[in-house]
Amino acid sequence: MIHFLYLISFAAIVGVVFGALLDGTSKERVIYGLKIFGQFIGISLVLAWLFYFLPW
Repeated sequence: MIHFLYLISFAAIVGVVFGALLDGTSKERVIYGLKIFGQFIGISLVLAWLFYFLPW
């Protein structure tokens, strides 16, 4: 469970930083930051699900 909290924290920090660095309006920055956050979480969960089924 602690790994998931680290993932959420890291994704939030990266989303905020990337959103702050984007040129554009405030609305575009917020949308971009949320999009990056969602992509981090989504891709990480998909990869975790795929790795679960790999025999080690």
